[in-house]
Amino acid sequence: MEIAVRSLIPSDFLKVASIYKAGIATGMATFETKVPSWDVWDNKYIDTCRIVAEVEGQVVGFAVLSQVSQREVYSGVAEVSVYVAEAFRGKGVGKLLLRQLVSMSETNGYWTLQAGIFPKNLSSIKLHEACGFRILGVREKIGQSHGIWYDNVLMERRSKIIN
Repeated sequence: MEIAVRSLIPSDFLKVASIYKAGIATGMATFETKVPSWDVWDNKYIDTCRIVAEVEGQVVGFAVLSQVSQREVYSGVAEVSVYVAEAFRGKGVGKLLLRQLVSMSETNGYWTLQAGIFPKNLSSIKLHEACGFRILGVREKIGQSHGIWYDNVLMERRSKIIN
């Protein structure tokens, strides 16, 4: 299986939204409960760090960065989001996307990447560890969905290129 990675373009959004919606449905990927509109999504994610993975011309995953703070001191810190269509999980798509996103982030001046992952999402935790992230700790009861509190594993990757 040949996986191609390229920049995400607006016409990819329908497929990206579908993959994201499936991630929401798992209850393991995000606190979000619905897919936002393109305008909301476009404003949330850093435009220079958005990529998709394709297999045989079909988008099967995406990875994006979002700014963690508007404060200048945190201008090089971003949060990672990686989603892979269910049929392509465990086939190297996520690792390829995350490694490429890390490289792009450094090219664009980001010195720290972070990820918040549900503790039960062990495959995502292992993926991030394989790409140089480390566990900082667990944020207990950080978010609530449908009246249930959830913990979140906080992971971080500090660039070895940007000092």
